[in-house]
Amino acid sequence: MTFFQSIWIVFEIFLFFAYLMVLFQIVGDLFRDRSLSGWARALWILFLVLVPLITALVYLIVRGRGMGERQLQARHQAQATAEDYIRSVAGRTGAAGDSPADQIAKAKQLLDSGAITPAEYEKLKADALSR
Repeated sequence: MTFFQSIWIVFEIFLFFAYLMVLFQIVGDLFRDRSLSGWARALWILFLVLVPLITALVYLIVRGRGMGERQLQARHQAQATAEDYIRSVAGRTGAAGDSPADQIAKAKQLLDSGAITPAEYEKLKADALSR
């Protein structure tokens, strides 16, 4: 095998992996798009199997802009979900998952209802403030 044949093989492998990446992006976009019917998805998949290169190029030309918008929207939604989760976890400091203010309010309700004594209330209050 000559040097140029080796370079050509490396180039072909690169193109193959690039094609696979595009193909996976297209399939992911097909299932991410909620406005597309099941039959339309099935047709796109069928054409991707039968005539892969031409179908991929047509898909990128026809639906490329929407593909980028859907991907950006999914990224923003994932980021918002992660931020909401982090906020919900960061707000929990007590053993029961309540903030110290919530623990003191619950202890006050117990004191007002007569379920605990004032000494027990002071102990719960001190425990909540020490966390």
